[in-house]
Amino acid sequence: MELILDNLTKSFGSFTAVDHISLTMSKGVYGLLGVNGAGKTTLMRMLCTLLKPTGGSISCNGKDIFQMDGEYRNLLGYLPQDFGFYPEFSVKDYLLYIAAIKGLRPAIARKRTKDLIAKVGLTRAENKKMKQLSGGMKRRAGIAQAMLNDPKILILDEPTAGLDPNERIRFRNLVSSLSEERLVLLSTHIVSDIEYIANEIWMMKDGRIVTRGSLEEIIAAMPEKVWLCHVPQREVSLLQKRYRVANIKSLQQVAELRAISAGKPCEDAILTAPTLEDVFLYYFGEMGGDENAAI
Repeated sequence: MELILDNLTKSFGSFTAVDHISLTMSKGVYGLLGVNGAGKTTLMRMLCTLLKPTGGSISCNGKDIFQMDGEYRNLLGYLPQDFGFYPEFSVKDYLLYIAAIKGLRPAIARKRTKDLIAKVGLTRAENKKMKQLSGGMKRRAGIAQAMLNDPKILILDEPTAGLDPNERIRFRNLVSSLSEERLVLLSTHIVSDIEYIANEIWMMKDGRIVTRGSLEEIIAAMPEKVWLCHVPQREVSLLQKRYRVANIKSLQQVAELRAISAGKPCEDAILTAPTLEDVFLYYFGEMGGDENAAI
């Protein structure tokens, strides 16, 4: 399975949401990381054939996905950021209903529904109404509906939005277990969602991919360094105006800052290993001074 994005572009009037993106995907987990408004959802919707590109193309195994029509959609599972459901349906009835819409034969639909309810950990809640589920349970039901047709391509748009840390961990583990024999593209603005499960990470800003690669490659390619600084509390605001500061920890009379800078931000600064969160801050964070725009 191979998806190729070639010079893909989507404009809405004078605004370009996706700006000449070229990427290749095969089996594995791909993490699309960026702040809200970066163009992630527009890209996802084009990959799901819900939007047509202004320019460029998307091909699946050498065929244009829009010309493939139903043949492509049979390969596809999609969990949008806000997926619709019937609140009075039970989990099981909801999945059977979606299976019918997808054209699954009744016997296959029942088996897939039973298997997926178990896989996403909803066996005890299968007869609960959808409206009675917690946010995490609803997202698990959402990924189950996306998996009903056993898709070779699974697209998840902000799947952990609004979930607590435990549910996010559960969801990441579930996604990882589903990725063995398929292509998974996961869009998020939460670094921890993809830090440990993505084979390749793409950082998207203003419609463009600003950096890409494995976790190790992205961290190694970070243009600036990360420093630990211990400064008096009165100097914290000054450093925040001059540098990107990832963390501030108060230690009695002094503060420990994690600052991003090409050179030493203070005299006794100690070089430390960067993380994906540091890279995210470098590309998407804001510097404190009024004269500085968003990075």
